[in-house]
Amino acid sequence: MEVYLVGGAVRDRLLGRPVHERDWVVVGARPEELERDGFVPVGREFPVFLHPQTHEEYALARLERKVAPGYRGFTTQFSPDVTLEEDLKRRDLTINAMAESASGEIIDPYGGRRDLDERVLRHVSESFVEDPVRILRVARFAARYADLGFRVADETRALMEQMTASGEVDALVPERVWQETERALGEPRPDVFFETLRSCRALRVIFPEIAALYGVPQPPRWHPEIDTGVHVMLVVRYAAKIGASTAVRFAALMHDLGKALSPRDRWPSHRGHEEAGVPLVEELSNRLKVPNEYRELAVLTARHHASVHRAAELRPATLLKLLETTDAFRRPERFAELLLACESDARGRAGLETQPYPQAEYLLHARDAAAAVTLSEEEREGLKGPAIGAKVREKRLAVVSEIKESACPAERPQ
Repeated sequence: MEVYLVGGAVRDRLLGRPVHERDWVVVGARPEELERDGFVPVGREFPVFLHPQTHEEYALARLERKVAPGYRGFTTQFSPDVTLEEDLKRRDLTINAMAESASGEIIDPYGGRRDLDERVLRHVSESFVEDPVRILRVARFAARYADLGFRVADETRALMEQMTASGEVDALVPERVWQETERALGEPRPDVFFETLRSCRALRVIFPEIAALYGVPQPPRWHPEIDTGVHVMLVVRYAAKIGASTAVRFAALMHDLGKALSPRDRWPSHRGHEEAGVPLVEELSNRLKVPNEYRELAVLTARHHASVHRAAELRPATLLKLLETTDAFRRPERFAELLLACESDARGRAGLETQPYPQAEYLLHARDAAAAVTLSEEEREGLKGPAIGAKVREKRLAVVSEIKESACPAERPQ
């Protein structure tokens, strides 16, 4: 029995990056041998065990054979005769197909170390085309390592495009698409994830609502980058740059979907795109089974981002209604995330990344001041039920009206 550290732990150590989890491959062993040594079996489709002390995953070396479409269409073969090189060959990228022995020796049969040095994401073998999830994984690794200068090898990109054309991508299940997308949103350059999918024509299959934004023009006054698809990627990139949550990044991705529905004869105007985008956000979220917290924030952002941008122009009653409609008083943390998504929208524009965005501070000030409103015993006298709420709202409106005097500039993004 021989045990090797494999995959991401080896890759990240060679890159000088923190290693967050370690996976192991066991060569020359049978399941009963690991169980006898106290390992706990957890794999349903192939033998994976948890170490009795560290609880790290140990998998028996295995081979895989494609028997049906999709990422589940594989049969697995494992035996003591499967070699380490055979196990590594079934992996997606060369940089993930390295192993390290107990003595510290790097086993690299497919050139992973060379590709690390050359900053290339390259497939291990032609069997890459058998698993459509690999398209998503390559795009996610591109998003993770873009700032280190990594690029997808031309031949790998060609295989990804071939997989899209053959319909293999159609076999992806929603849960796996969202799992990879959520992880990609948390990477340093989530925009690269979607750009990589677009480069192999998979974006229009997996995210048709996003793909439809490319080629849709916007007013140059507000959008020097003009193209809506380019703008949305800049917004997502900015949200990641400031360390926004993955929910905010998803909202940034979704905020302008309605612009794809604007009549061509009205371009580059997109009047009403905010409300038009809400059903598209809902449809995409339903299709991919997006968690409610992501969906709700994305819907709020799509529906209200223009009002947030126009905050200083809003009449006090309209401003108060915005706070109420977005549930800002009961859910202040989510309201702050809405403002962060809107700020990302304002600054996700070519050459305007550092422009001021006083709307966020103004709205937070208005929310906090209005939320602090209370009724004295004297004011409550004789009031019951809805009348108390009406009185609170009246006082909140008065507070918001006072704050209106210090409104932020009227010039706003669209």
